[in-house]
Amino acid sequence: MLPITYAIRNLFRDPGRLLQTVGGSALVVLLVIAATALNHGMEQLLQASGSSKNVILVGTGSEESVERSEVHLDAEAAAATAVPGLAQPLGNTAASGEIVYMAPLRIPGGKEEPSLLRGVTEKALLVHNSVRILEGAFPRPGQVMVGRLLHRRFGVPARDLSPGRLVSFGNDEFTISGVFEATGTVLESEAWFDRNDLASLTQRDTLSAVYLRLDDGEFDDAHVFTLQRNDLELSAIREDLYYDKLSSFYAPVRAMIWITTALVAAGALFGGLNTLYAAFASRIREMATLQCIGYTRRSLLLSFIQESLLATLSGSLLAFIVALMLLDGLNLPFSLGTFTIELTPRIILTGLATGIALGTIGTLPPALRCLQPTLPVALRSS
Repeated sequence: MLPITYAIRNLFRDPGRLLQTVGGSALVVLLVIAATALNHGMEQLLQASGSSKNVILVGTGSEESVERSEVHLDAEAAAATAVPGLAQPLGNTAASGEIVYMAPLRIPGGKEEPSLLRGVTEKALLVHNSVRILEGAFPRPGQVMVGRLLHRRFGVPARDLSPGRLVSFGNDEFTISGVFEATGTVLESEAWFDRNDLASLTQRDTLSAVYLRLDDGEFDDAHVFTLQRNDLELSAIREDLYYDKLSSFYAPVRAMIWITTALVAAGALFGGLNTLYAAFASRIREMATLQCIGYTRRSLLLSFIQESLLATLSGSLLAFIVALMLLDGLNLPFSLGTFTIELTPRIILTGLATGIALGTIGTLPPALRCLQPTLPVALRSS
């Protein structure tokens, strides 16, 4: 087998080709890392947002969208008294009637972005127990409490959405009363209004949903309640299953990310093949000479692969460095919330596997073609 130094020396015979191979593989690996991290971050956000202990009561036929649901105001009190086994923190029943509404929210300076608005009472804290108020207080009439990542949706510093600042919805201004966190969930990108304020602004006399938190109760208890109170026209769904359905709704988006990445990777691979065909064609006589002094075609093929892998793995290393600098820890907003990109070991291994695949698969066709001629023909080649 040829020594590794032979492959290293051949790398620098054509600096232009080396730069093209390293740059192309770095681009492809970086895209694969980004696509994997985006899909992973979006999926993790939606999975973390739902709790198996929470049940959502929505209007019949609105199981896939709380925003389109309409629930009678009486449903909150009815569920709180009729559904057994609900949590009772500090003697308060964990049942929260809420209004969920997607609408443009405006900040000082005129910047406006679609945001998820939630009309709540203090009972919401009993159900959404991941919520912790970091600054300020729960909103009163004329106030709004914002998630700690809402500022990312507007592309402004966190201080621009701190307590005491103003936001506008329609023609009305609201003072930010506080900032809350709900680590890893979509709630962190929401704006929470006093429920009566949001009902007035949206001109509705119904709720979007009633959220229940179970203690020793079962989902079936909530389901039986919806059947017994068919006059309220309710359907019950577990909160984690609701977000699972939302995750499948975004499956086409994730598929498009992968398709785009695959097309770019295919283009880079074919471009690399053309470059290697031309480079290896000029080395046919050299390969024949090495065979004459005792090296086998298998050894020469492995040397070609070594040479290519050194270039593509160098590109992979460059991609990892760029990803760590630009992507790791980045918060990206999308329609439902904001997720954080994390370069997990699985994502890094996916990028590494991509670099190895590029170096191996991209080398085999031109290398086999270079080694195909018989020795007499190869030795006479120019």
